Amino acid sequence: MKKISLLGATGSIGQQTLDVLKQHPDQFQLASMSFGSNIELGRKAIADFSPKLVAVNDFEAYTLLKQEFPQVTFTYGVEGLIEAATIPDAEIVVNAVVGSVGLLPTLKAIECKKTIALANKETLVTAGHLVTEHAKKYGVDLLPVDSEHSAIFQCLQGENVKSLERLIVTASGGSFRDKKREELAEVTVEEALNHPNWSMGAKITIDSATMMNKGLEVIEAHWLFDLPYEKIEVLLHKESIVHSMAEFHDRSVIAQLGSPDMKVPIQYALSYPERLPLQSTKQLNLWEIGELHFGKADFERYRCLQFAYDSGKIGGTMPTVLNAANEEAVGAFLKGHIKFLQIEDFIENSLSKHSVIPNPDLQIIQEVDIETRQFVQSLYS
Repeated sequence: MKKISLLGATGSIGQQTLDVLKQHPDQFQLASMSFGSNIELGRKAIADFSPKLVAVNDFEAYTLLKQEFPQVTFTYGVEGLIEAATIPDAEIVVNAVVGSVGLLPTLKAIECKKTIALANKETLVTAGHLVTEHAKKYGVDLLPVDSEHSAIFQCLQGENVKSLERLIVTASGGSFRDKKREELAEVTVEEALNHPNWSMGAKITIDSATMMNKGLEVIEAHWLFDLPYEKIEVLLHKESIVHSMAEFHDRSVIAQLGSPDMKVPIQYALSYPERLPLQSTKQLNLWEIGELHFGKADFERYRCLQFAYDSGKIGGTMPTVLNAANEEAVGAFLKGHIKFLQIEDFIENSLSKHSVIPNPDLQIIQEVDIETRQFVQSLYS
C-alpha cells in the first residue's frame, strides 16, 4: 500500500489521479491533498477518500470545511500546501498544481525524501537547477507525469543513457493547428479551449494552443534527462498516439504509444517500477486509426516555442521570466483582457527587458517571478 499526497486534487490531473486511486484501492491510499477554489469537487474528494490532512486555498474555505469534516485536519495557504506535501504518512507526492506555486512544496517534499510524481512543469522550468540538485542531494526520484516525459522515461528503461543521441517530443499542435497565423488575431477564449485530443485544464489548454506548453516541456526534458537543448526536438503529431521517442547512437528509435489518456502516465508514476491494469483506458488498435501524421515544428508559426528554446539555452533567471510572463498573459487572455496573439507579445517584452542573473537562488527566483508578473500586469491594466 503506497500512501499518496496529492497537490491540486480538483484540477484535471488531480481528478484523474483520484480516478487511478479509486481503481486500485488495494494499492494506494490518499494521505493528504490540497485544492484551490473548487470547493464542491474538494468536498467530494474528502468524502470519497477520507484523507488525514487537507490544505485549502484560503481561511474561508478552511473554516467552512473544518466544520463539515471534524475528523479531518485542515490547513490553508502556502504553509498549508507545504504541510500537505510533507505529511509524514505519504511516500509519494503528486504535484498537480498549476503554476510556479508548486515549486516550494516540491523542494520541501524532497527534503523529507518523498518521491516526486511531477505534473507541475513550472517547477522545473522556474528552478530546474535547484530542484534537480536537491533531488540528487536527498536521493529522491523525480518521476514524470506529463505524457511526453513519461513516454521518454519508459523508452529509457533498461537502456544506457550514455548511448542516447536525441529526444523527440511530440506535439498535437493544439486547438489552432489547422489555422494560419493570420487567422489567430481574433480567436476567442472558447475556441482556444477546444482541444482536439486531450481533456485538460484551461491554462494548459491555452499553452497547447500557443505551443508554450511544448516549450516548457522541452525545458523540463532538459532537466529530467540531462540533455542539451540541441538534442531535444519537437515533432508535430496531431493524433497524439506516439507520445514521444528516444533515438540512440546506433540510430535505433524507441517510441512509446498509447491512447491519449493521462491516467496512463499518472498510474505509471504511482506504480513504478511495476505496471498495474488500467481497464478504464481504451486499448490502442492501430488498424482503427489507419494513419499517423508527423510534421516539422514551425518556430515562426509558434513563436512561444522559440522563446522557450532561447530562454532555456540562456538559463539563469530567463526561464523564470518566461514562465511568469506566460502565466500572467494567459490569465489575462482567459479573463478577456487581451487578445490571443498578445500572449506572445507580452512574453517577448518581458524577456527583452530582463537582465539575466546566472545561478539564482530561491529568493532571487521568487523576486524575479513577482517583478515579471507586475510588469505584465502593467502592460494591460
